[in-house]
Amino acid sequence: MNRRIVVTGTDTEIGKTVFAAGLTDWLGASYWKPIQSGLVGETDSQTVARLGGLSCDRILPERYRLKTPVSPHQAAAIDGVRIDITALDVPETGARLVIEGSGGLMVPLHGATLYIDVFARWGLPVVLCARTALGTINHALLSIEALRHRNIALLGIAFIGESNPESEHAICEIGRVRRLGRLPRLEPLTRATLRAAFESFNPSDFDL
Repeated sequence: MNRRIVVTGTDTEIGKTVFAAGLTDWLGASYWKPIQSGLVGETDSQTVARLGGLSCDRILPERYRLKTPVSPHQAAAIDGVRIDITALDVPETGARLVIEGSGGLMVPLHGATLYIDVFARWGLPVVLCARTALGTINHALLSIEALRHRNIALLGIAFIGESNPESEHAICEIGRVRRLGRLPRLEPLTRATLRAAFESFNPSDFDL
């Protein structure tokens, strides 16, 4: 059983945080967002806590809380902070842990170091979230190739959005990746609707 899973995406604003909330709740796990960029309004940790019905002790504190909602390296520069990659070691929790990255894989953190480089150092399995909308084939296949180039274990791909069988099939076939399922856009988006949507996923795909 994989007790720690990384959730990443092919891009920003694709629904990755909602997926992470549902997965954390479904697994009975804790949640960790190492770097939060943007502190106005609800943070990702707060969103996950609300949608996942998580108590405070299941939300691990971010290592970096940056004010501006831009790429971490730029937000850090604005705040006068240097992101120390060695400070991003995965905390030991003694329980299952869902870790959410920021944006896509190639998000810069400091200098030439990208988020994907941190994932490679961790050596943890990754769930890749992808839109079902136009452009997803290119973004997904590039992300899959980048993960494999760095020998990062890919549990599979989770689609988010309206059903698009043709694109989903193309990505899984060409990318030789397991389709974990699809999380539709939920209206209303609540813990109850999110939990119901996760009933379509297969626990064995997450090594439970």
